[in-house]
Amino acid sequence: MLLFAAILFAMGRPPICPCGTVSLWHGTVQSNQNSQQISDWYSFSHVIHGFIFYGLSRWLMPRAPLGAALALAIGIEGAWEVLENSPVIIDRYREVTMAYGYSGDSILNSVSDAGFMILGFLAASRMPWRATFAMAIAFELFTLWAIRDNLTLNILMLVAPVEAVKDWQGG
Repeated sequence: MLLFAAILFAMGRPPICPCGTVSLWHGTVQSNQNSQQISDWYSFSHVIHGFIFYGLSRWLMPRAPLGAALALAIGIEGAWEVLENSPVIIDRYREVTMAYGYSGDSILNSVSDAGFMILGFLAASRMPWRATFAMAIAFELFTLWAIRDNLTLNILMLVAPVEAVKDWQGG
């Protein structure tokens, strides 16, 4: 995690919100503090990343020690955070998603996102798979209801944008 934080710093990402404050939660999606604070609506998606990484690790590497699988998951999450904060992905978010003024994440938010992924990974390692699946669906439905966005729509809109979805999200 220190390595990807250092990479983000070298990329010019701000350590904390450029507004100068640090908050535990920021719940306004269309604001200059979204993806800048410790947690926000997208923290739920990062917990789901952990669920997915745990499930994939047990399927693809069933004999790997939990710590090794978690280290690999942290590496993948860190790589995503670096990619997500690259100009190509920031611009893509601005073009095709509801994140009209998105400027990337603060380092604090990126490291916290990885922390939420770790939380999801460890929770999934202790819960029955059906409970993990149900929780992922609940998180997806909750954020869909609360902010008209979730992990599923985020992936859809990055990969194959649907104008009707973008219009609905902006409503």
